Amino acid sequence: MSNSHHDLKSHSRSILSTLRWVCITLVCMWIALCTSVGPIYRANASIASYSWTNALIFITAFGVTLGIIIVAVHWTRACQGDANRSSVAAEGHSSFRSTPISRLRALLLRHLLRHRSIRIMLHAISRGWSRLAPWIMRLTSSRRRLFLVFAIGWLWAYVTLLAAYGADIHSQINEFNLWWANLRGMKLPYLDGFTQMDIYPTAHYLWPKNPTYLTDQHNYLLTLFYGAVVAAFRKLSGSDDAGIVALAGLQMLFAAFCCSSTANRFFNYGVRQASTQTQAQAQPHKGMKDTFAYGSSRLYASAGPRLAIIALFLLTPISVFSTISITKSPAFAYSFVWWIGILYTLYRRNPLRHTLHGKDFNTTVSHSDDSSSPTVRIPRSLKIELAASSLLMLGTVKYGVYIIVVQLILSLLSDRRHWRSYVLCMLIPVIAFEGLLMSLIAAGAVIQGDPIEAKGIQLQQIARVAERDPANIPAQARRQLEPILDLDTMALRYNPNDADPVKSSGGEDKLTVYKWRTVTAADMTQFNSAWLSIGLKNPVLYIDAFMAECYGYFDVTDVPYVSMNYYVNNGYVQDSSTWIKNWLHVWRDKVAGFAFAWGRTPVLGWLTNGNFWLVLSLLLICIEFALKRFRALSYHTTLLVLMGVMVFAPANNYDRHILPLVFVFGFLALAFVKDTQELAT
Repeated sequence: MSNSHHDLKSHSRSILSTLRWVCITLVCMWIALCTSVGPIYRANASIASYSWTNALIFITAFGVTLGIIIVAVHWTRACQGDANRSSVAAEGHSSFRSTPISRLRALLLRHLLRHRSIRIMLHAISRGWSRLAPWIMRLTSSRRRLFLVFAIGWLWAYVTLLAAYGADIHSQINEFNLWWANLRGMKLPYLDGFTQMDIYPTAHYLWPKNPTYLTDQHNYLLTLFYGAVVAAFRKLSGSDDAGIVALAGLQMLFAAFCCSSTANRFFNYGVRQASTQTQAQAQPHKGMKDTFAYGSSRLYASAGPRLAIIALFLLTPISVFSTISITKSPAFAYSFVWWIGILYTLYRRNPLRHTLHGKDFNTTVSHSDDSSSPTVRIPRSLKIELAASSLLMLGTVKYGVYIIVVQLILSLLSDRRHWRSYVLCMLIPVIAFEGLLMSLIAAGAVIQGDPIEAKGIQLQQIARVAERDPANIPAQARRQLEPILDLDTMALRYNPNDADPVKSSGGEDKLTVYKWRTVTAADMTQFNSAWLSIGLKNPVLYIDAFMAECYGYFDVTDVPYVSMNYYVNNGYVQDSSTWIKNWLHVWRDKVAGFAFAWGRTPVLGWLTNGNFWLVLSLLLICIEFALKRFRALSYHTTLLVLMGVMVFAPANNYDRHILPLVFVFGFLALAFVKDTQELAT
């Protein structure tokens, strides 16, 4: 009976392992597909022209990505296996066995040291590093020091560039100005004239009868904050520029705070716990609860990873420009960095995080009456930080609610003992934020977002058919779409990389595709059925439209459709501003030009492009999935949600949408190495 039960468990494990690798293979195939179709869509062609050249690119990309995962998984298991064997050997007073990585290092060194010039160079590097490493450790040993490193490291960009922005901040400022003027009783155009709400058009059937000029297009709380700051500085200086520069400075300080907080958690976790344990042992106190702190040198990062992560933040244009870019995406990205650091701390404090591997390390445990059920008390300060970062994410981007809800579910599944804390710090902020928004919309104080914003892929698919095969649009679908879209203008405005033109985004002189002035809620109910009927007759064009708008996020060879350096020297900054355009105008062009050239340098340019870090993040998640590190995945899976948001975003390979993954990848890779070292101890 026991043998049959054992066989059944082995069979179940085999099936689950197969399913895991099937999922991993599908992910690699998706990356390979996006990479292989890149040349097709950059040439504005169709997937119908897929050739043997594209197939070769697919095979190469698939082999590289799957190979990276397999090598990483086998290396990790080998490290753990060799460490376990070394531990057993040490207990039996046998000789120490090195890990595969140490054996490879020794082999390379033996080969290199045969050459005198290489020996001299390596000796010089070793001496230099031995002097530099202690300084790196000292400069990154606390949150305060890390804050200074980030703030001082980014200061040159703020002083010389002042701010970086595009059309969004002007729209939010104008929206606030109209809203504020309306509150003060001024008579303004509403349904009878072109207004700010028509720039990113919101259908008029969604507007309340009583005039209001505040919308949820860019998240109304962020609009109120930006608008209020700029209005205050306008009163003092007479222009918007001073307010924009002030916002850039505030964002740079906020970025330094978020990055230093999270870096400190990933770099230095365990140091304080170890010192606390030493003090408790030296000065025992009566009535003190039994606490255990597993301090280890493996719990904090060495100088090399610290330097690499700091360099990513201080040297790559995508990171530097984001600190002073006044759009919603960087503000959300830095809030997300802070949030991930808090979730990592909660993960480290979970005594069950390695139960699948039979390990438990580095956590302060207060035993309850049942010694087999350790509990860890979450500090109040950590709860406050989790709630605050959640609220900031909700207040910066609308899709923040999906990320927090998914994380809430995963946290409840992986750490049920602290369900009250997760409900208090994540669910309550979501309910409060969404409840307030719905109340304001119901009261007519805020114009809700237009549902057309969520139909970017569908609009692109219809537009591609209208441009390339209009005769193949069914007559009934034309009739259903007639009150919603102008299909002829849609064909003229179609851009494979960007859905904004077919949503009628733009100024007063734009061509109207989406008939937001006259469309009704009843008209919109016919949209999905019309879209489906067109797709059934044009499946290849629908596939083309979908792939053309998202492939770049997963193709590391594709350059950004819009990179962060766009916000440094576009027309809004260099031509339309009041006095910012006169501040180091030529220098600004040179900095943006350098970033542009670096981003288009083969291979080396990948470091400055967001999609490179996105693909690495996806591969890291696959590696953890293969290794069954499900509790670590419980706070990494939100990255998949972010990738889903990018797929359905209105533009292809838009760098600012990828910022959260760019900023957190180094930390998550470091956490992966820490877990591997722990499990190998």
